[in-house]
Amino acid sequence: MQIEPQLRFPPELLLRAQGTGLGMKAAVFDVDGVLTDGRLYIAESGEQFKAFHSLDGHGLKLLAQGGILPIICTGRDSPAVRRRVADLGLSHAHYGVKDKLAVVQRAIDELGIAWPEVAVIGDDWPDLPLLVRAGFACAPANAHAEVKAAAHHVSALQGGEGAARELCDLLLMASGAYARLLHGHLTTLDAA
Repeated sequence: MQIEPQLRFPPELLLRAQGTGLGMKAAVFDVDGVLTDGRLYIAESGEQFKAFHSLDGHGLKLLAQGGILPIICTGRDSPAVRRRVADLGLSHAHYGVKDKLAVVQRAIDELGIAWPEVAVIGDDWPDLPLLVRAGFACAPANAHAEVKAAAHHVSALQGGEGAARELCDLLLMASGAYARLLHGHLTTLDAA
């Protein structure tokens, strides 16, 4: 049984998401405002609660299966975020980061990846140094105005409500891996 992908992106956006011909090798994701809706729930005891969208999580797993490394880089550190990252099996995550540019620069240098091969999705000013260097920059619909202005693409969806999945799908489609992964899911949910 075969199904045809229903998701469509404008050709010029797909070309931009392909990068400079090298293709995207990694994608950096902020957490608060990207993988969550940006609201912080803090109990009197100090425990933090965050809501993550399952579509975003599966998108991150698909991205890795498609050969694009997901990298988490967040300014906050919490057990909830660490648990979510571990549950998704993501091996590249940086927590409590004050200088996102320094941390991501070091990470991509170690991986042998250049900025034109990196996509970034962020929602606020601490993400701007990454967005302006990225080969493909994305912002959720509810991102700050300055971030939207720096982005190559503003998602139709908000942070925590599928914006990260939209970026994952877009990158997979631009790389040519989307249809293969979709068809692989018709027989197994294991790595396609």
